[in-house]
Amino acid sequence: MSLESLFPFLVWFKLVTKESIKADLIAGLTGAVIVLPQGVAFATIAGLPPEYGLYTAMVTPVIAALFGSSFHLVSGPTTAISIVVFSSISHHATPGTPEFISLALTLTFLAGVYQLAFGLARLGALVNFVSHTVVIGFTAGAAILIATSQMKHITGILIPKGESFLDTWGYLLGGISTINIYLVLIALVTLLTAITIKKLAPKLPNLLIGMVVGSVLALLLKNYTSDIPLIGEIPAHLPPLSMPDFSMETIRMLAPEAFAIALLGLIEAVSISRAVATKSDQRIDSNQEFIGQGVSNIVGSFFSSYAGSGSFTRSGINFEAGAKTPLSAIFAAISLVIIVLLIAPLTAYLPIAAMGGVILLVAYNLIDFHHIKQTLSFSKSESAILLTTFFATLFLELEFAIYLGVLLSLVLFLAKTSTPNIPVLSIDDDSGNTHRKFINISNRDLQECPQLKIIRIDMSIYFGSINHIQKCIADIVEKENIYHILIEGSGINFIDLAGSEVLVAENKRLLRLNGGLYFVGLKPNVYEFAAKSHFIKQIGNEHFFDTKTKAIRKIYQHLDKKGCANCQAKIFEEC
Repeated sequence: MSLESLFPFLVWFKLVTKESIKADLIAGLTGAVIVLPQGVAFATIAGLPPEYGLYTAMVTPVIAALFGSSFHLVSGPTTAISIVVFSSISHHATPGTPEFISLALTLTFLAGVYQLAFGLARLGALVNFVSHTVVIGFTAGAAILIATSQMKHITGILIPKGESFLDTWGYLLGGISTINIYLVLIALVTLLTAITIKKLAPKLPNLLIGMVVGSVLALLLKNYTSDIPLIGEIPAHLPPLSMPDFSMETIRMLAPEAFAIALLGLIEAVSISRAVATKSDQRIDSNQEFIGQGVSNIVGSFFSSYAGSGSFTRSGINFEAGAKTPLSAIFAAISLVIIVLLIAPLTAYLPIAAMGGVILLVAYNLIDFHHIKQTLSFSKSESAILLTTFFATLFLELEFAIYLGVLLSLVLFLAKTSTPNIPVLSIDDDSGNTHRKFINISNRDLQECPQLKIIRIDMSIYFGSINHIQKCIADIVEKENIYHILIEGSGINFIDLAGSEVLVAENKRLLRLNGGLYFVGLKPNVYEFAAKSHFIKQIGNEHFFDTKTKAIRKIYQHLDKKGCANCQAKIFEEC
C-alpha cells in the first residue's frame, strides 16, 4: 500500500499554489458564513445544544477533506442525518441532556466505524446499486417531519415530547386557540426576510440575516410579552474533548441505528461528490470517500461532534465560489472557529421561534420538487421506491425507512438484471458474408437458419438471471425444435458459478438432442473466468470461438444436411 493511498491529501497538496490558496480562502469564508446558521439549526433538529452543530462544522469537514477523494465536497452537519440522530436517541434519553449527548457521540463513533470498514473492504461500488430516489424520498419525508417538529416553537402550542407525526398535528389542530401570535410573527418575519434576501441578493447569507432580523423583532416585542423563549448563549470556545460510551450495552443498543446513519451518510456523500464532480471533471473514488466519512465521524466523536456527511448546499456553493482544492473546506472550518469566538455571545438574543422560521426554510429546500415530478411522471419502479421511502419516513421509524428504501431499490435492481434482454440475431444480407455481421431481427426483417438459433445476452449470466436465460433456451428447443444455439457474448459482463452450472446442464441436454450450446465473442475477463472455473472444459473447447465466421463454419458441419438441402433461407455462405 502506497503512502498516498494512506494519506490521500498528499495527492492534492501538490496542486496547491498561491492562486489556489486565494481561491480556496474566499470559498472557505463564504462557506463559514453559510454554515453558521445551519449548524445551529441542524443541532436543534438533532435534539442537541446549538453549539454541537458548530463543533461538527469545525471538525468533520477538516478530516473528511484530508481523507476523502472529492476536491469540493464539504462535510458537516446535515438535515437528514440530524433528524435520524434525534429519532434514534430520543427513545433512550431526553433531548439536550448529558445522557442524550453521550449517546449521540457514541452513535457517531459507531457510524464512523461502519463507514471506515466499508471503505477498507472496498465496498464503495455498493452505492451504485442504491437508487438516488431513496435519498430524495427520505429527505422529502424528513423535511415534513422537521417542519412538523418546529411548529410547537413557532406557535407556542404545548405538545408532549416523543409524539408521532399524526399525533403532533392532532395536538396542533386541537390547540389553535392557544397560539402565541408573537412567536408566529417572529417566525414569519424571519422566514420572509430570508426568502427575500435570497431572491434580491443571492450572494448574501440570507439565513443569517433572517435570524438577525428575527432577533431584533423579538427585542422590540419584549415590551409586549415575556413569553419569547431564547436559544441562549453559545460557549465561545473550541470544540471540547469528549468520550463516547463504549459499554457493550450501549453499543448493542445503538448499533442498528448507527448502521442506518452510516448508510444514509455514505449515500449522501457519494451522491453529492459525484454530482459536483460532473461539473469539475474530477473522478471520485467511492472507497476513499467511504474512508474519509468514516474517519471524520470517528475523530469527530472525540471532539464533541455528532454524525455528519456531505452537504449538497455547502458543497455546491463551495464549487460555485471558485474552490480549487479541499483546502477550502479546511479554511471554512477555521473561519467558523474565528467567527464563533467573536459573536457567540450574541446568540443569547436569538429567539427559538426565529430559529424555527429558518428551519422551515431549510426543510422546504430539502424537497427536490423537480426530481420528484420527473420520477412520478416517467418511472413506475422509481416512483414505487420514492413513495415507499417517503411514507415510511413519515409513519415508521426513520432508520427502518432507510432500510426499506434501500432494500426496495436493490430488489428492483435485481429484478431488472434478472430478466436480461435476449435479442435474436441473423446475418446482415447487405454487409457481405465475409463480415458475418449479426443484426437484431427486430430491427430488420431478416431470414433465420431453421437449424441454428443465434442470440445475444445483453447482461451478466448470474444466479439472478439464469432462470430467465434457461427459459429462453427451453423455448427455442421446445417451440422451434432448434437444438444448435449460438450465444453472441459481447454483452456478457461476467458469468458466475451458478450461471456456468446451468449452461453446462443446458449444453448436455442439447447434446442428447444432437445439438449444442456455442459461444462467440466473449470478453477477455469473462473468457478468463470461464477457463479458471473449468466452464470451458466442461462444455468443450470446440464450443468457443473468437470470430463469427469460425463459429458458423464449425457449427454448420454439425447441422442436418438433409434439412439444409430443403432449406430456402440459405443465409450462410456455407449453404
